[in-house]
Amino acid sequence: MLINRLKNSYTARKQTRDSRHFETTKYGKAILALKDSRKGEKCFVIGNGPSLTAEDLNRIQDSGIPSFAMNRVFKFFPQTKWRPTYYISEDILILKDTIPDVEAIPSEITFIPVNLHWYENIDVKNARYFWMDYGSELKETFGLSLDCAHAVRCRGTVTTTCIQFALYMGFTEIYLLGIDHNYSKSIDMNGNVVEDRSVRDYFVDNYDADIKDQVVHDMRAPTLAFGDVEQLSRRLGTFRVFNATRGGKLEVFERVSFEDAVKR
Repeated sequence: MLINRLKNSYTARKQTRDSRHFETTKYGKAILALKDSRKGEKCFVIGNGPSLTAEDLNRIQDSGIPSFAMNRVFKFFPQTKWRPTYYISEDILILKDTIPDVEAIPSEITFIPVNLHWYENIDVKNARYFWMDYGSELKETFGLSLDCAHAVRCRGTVTTTCIQFALYMGFTEIYLLGIDHNYSKSIDMNGNVVEDRSVRDYFVDNYDADIKDQVVHDMRAPTLAFGDVEQLSRRLGTFRVFNATRGGKLEVFERVSFEDAVKR
């Protein structure tokens, strides 16, 4: 018993040290190898909103444009030949029951927070683990990390995690697709719970049937995060984020048609 307590104490201290200098760990070095690896390219960040279509995903596949996707996007796989280049999930409610599905995704890289690996026993084969920072303000970069080998800043939506990795890898044009930013039950910017039963949450109705009662989508943090991404792009002048989603309520970024996004 004493040996186990000592072992656990040592492990906890080591993880704390590693989290502060994550870029020096084997996980951080694997992320560091991605720095500017796609410099000057464009990519898509694919959300799971109801506007997403198999036809659009197939066109992305045919175009060869790299894409980031997230969470339960694998539920769309039976309808499309498209598969994401990069996959990210940071949600314990999703990962705890879908690890086999995640491991089966034929992405080049699967990104998972090491926080879930260390503290929630989430073990995804061949994952590229990163440290998720839940606390730093990072005022000079509007609360976003430009050094993913050190840490990725949590901003309340996995979409901004995808964007941070895209910037780190050097992508200069980032097109959002399927980011409807609209749910049947959500918390608005004033903190009020708003319901609209005419709205579909995802591209399939059974997307989150197992956790639906545990989740109310708080729009405040994601909306502020998207605004910060846009401010950062204006300050740096090295990248742009465009919204190619068909419809939806995300108006922070310049809208472009999906057809133009594929051709540009």
